[in-house]
Amino acid sequence: MSEGSITAATPTRVRVVPAHKAEPAPGLVVDRPLPAPGLDQLSPFLMLDHFGPTPIAPGTAGGLNPHPHRGFETVTLLFDGAMEHRDSSGGRGTIRAGGVQWMTAARGIVHAEYHAPEMLARGGTLHGVQLWVNLPRRFKGEAPGYQDLPRERIPERIEDGVALRVIAGELSGLRGPARTYTPLAVAHFAFAAEGRTLVPLVAGHHHALYVVRGGVRVEGTAVPARHLAVIEGEGEVAVTAEAPADALFLAGEPIAEPVVAWGPFVMSTREEIVSARQDFLAGRMGRLDGVPF
Repeated sequence: MSEGSITAATPTRVRVVPAHKAEPAPGLVVDRPLPAPGLDQLSPFLMLDHFGPTPIAPGTAGGLNPHPHRGFETVTLLFDGAMEHRDSSGGRGTIRAGGVQWMTAARGIVHAEYHAPEMLARGGTLHGVQLWVNLPRRFKGEAPGYQDLPRERIPERIEDGVALRVIAGELSGLRGPARTYTPLAVAHFAFAAEGRTLVPLVAGHHHALYVVRGGVRVEGTAVPARHLAVIEGEGEVAVTAEAPADALFLAGEPIAEPVVAWGPFVMSTREEIVSARQDFLAGRMGRLDGVPF
């Protein structure tokens, strides 16, 4: 971010993609701008699901039963509420507002997410975003893992009415704590009224800005809440907000490999998908017992 007038170094093309309703699990309805008609993926980013805000009454259990993944990473960012994570690699953590959980499925993992004890006791609001990030084929056979990134580990800077928090990669002089397999950046912008910032673009990378709430302008193009702005260009782009708003910035080096997806598995060939399903059914991705479902 910088002071002074906000201008782009080179012409920029902004394509605005609205989210559509999807149901990734029974009873869980999300807003999904990626993939969308005409936008199968934005490599290395495969999917973005926006859930909530949903009021949770005290004593209400809920979440996602144990289920498998292979070949990619899931990144969950929570704006409100608290969720508990467990997985078959031994990973465990509680994600709260402002925190992130970064799970690497790689060669295979079984995990579950459910309301944390504090949500069960007091209730509250559940609101967040989950990203799917692809792995290159050479890393799909790596050991699975889990990164617990609470809010206090995520660097933040406030300037020109914009709070920038960098979760992964480097942006505007801040470096996020998440370990990644390929060059990418994930960041959260919180705009005050009349907030403004310059966002740097990396040549050869894909870039997008998803508006969680409020609305922003990217180089003068209006991007409402629950819309994804796909940004093409170089240099820097101006992002402004007349009223308070939140947005996620995504940038990454494309993975120039085939993508074959089936349910919770993302691989490079159909044969690898068949093998993933067989391995899960045979218990070779591990098991998860003792969760409260």
